[in-house]
Amino acid sequence: MSDQIPEKMQAVICHGPEDYRLEEVAVPRPGPGEALVRVEAVGICASDLKCYHGAAKFWGDENRPAWAETMVIPGHEFVGKVVALDEAAAGRWDIAVGDRVVSEQIVPCWECRYCKRGEYHMCAPHDLYGFKRRTPGAMASYMVYPAEALVHKVSPDIPAHHAAFTEPLSCSLHAVERARISFEDVVVVAGCGPIGLGMVAGARAKNPMHVIALDMATEKLELAARCGADRVINIAEEDPVEIIRDLTDGYGADVYLEGTGHPSAVPQGLNLLRKLGRYVEYGVFGSDVTVDWSIISDDKELDVLGAHLGPYCWPAAIRMIESGVLPMDDICSHQLPLADFQKGLDLVAKGTESVKVSLIPQ
Repeated sequence: MSDQIPEKMQAVICHGPEDYRLEEVAVPRPGPGEALVRVEAVGICASDLKCYHGAAKFWGDENRPAWAETMVIPGHEFVGKVVALDEAAAGRWDIAVGDRVVSEQIVPCWECRYCKRGEYHMCAPHDLYGFKRRTPGAMASYMVYPAEALVHKVSPDIPAHHAAFTEPLSCSLHAVERARISFEDVVVVAGCGPIGLGMVAGARAKNPMHVIALDMATEKLELAARCGADRVINIAEEDPVEIIRDLTDGYGADVYLEGTGHPSAVPQGLNLLRKLGRYVEYGVFGSDVTVDWSIISDDKELDVLGAHLGPYCWPAAIRMIESGVLPMDDICSHQLPLADFQKGLDLVAKGTESVKVSLIPQ
């Protein structure tokens, strides 16, 4: 270990829903095949917020056990610089001390059925950084990338909070891949937050007939246009179903990508789609959603697809960010010191004043 690495560091610790505390803890020590990384930036995700507020998906209910664990450092979208590693880690990941690196948000077991089939994002134990004690997250000065992690280098020439956006962008691109977009498609993206903006950019890269973005915030719709939407609709002022029917000779959209996590976006999508259309759900919901399933079956015979994490999309996300094609300065709207984590969570909760909020450890 280098003499420059301190013994103690500041870290946010999850003690349970709505009980996150800034504490002084020991700097972690990397084991065999692992890397110690100094965190440069960590984004706050909508799922971080839902976990903070105690959503059943994380803390369990009568239908499911708790998945999240207490006494864990949160944060799963991050970037950092390598400060210590052994030959095994350097050789496996082709990285060296001083490299800027991101790690995919899931640390697979590589032993379960899903991992052995290459479906590592569905790994059965499902250890994500920031939610499990095995995989502490990045709301701290330092973190360890375990030997099982997936690690990618990122250019040192872009701001750290831009590089940390690789995680949400990879998720957006995976949702786009699930949609199997073709040149003639009319694609609708619901929500122009970080995930929705990435969906717009990813859909545009597939070069369909139209990419249409929906939101209720004018400034976010303007960002969506800069990310590649050729039509934006403020659903507080206009009826998207009517506009899209007019645009498609009455048929409806071919593809609907849901990136809001708001219950009303689900029936909106089912109504917007043409018969035999494709619905991709990425949103994480804080409560149950009820829809008329006969629209999916008898009325339209829709393909309804889920999307989770960003498997095999990280290199593409990194290239997209490094290329400068995205308005990253406006997407990454707020950077706060780690000590202001509560202010960051509150900003994300409001939803109207920020797009992507990042914490910058000192």
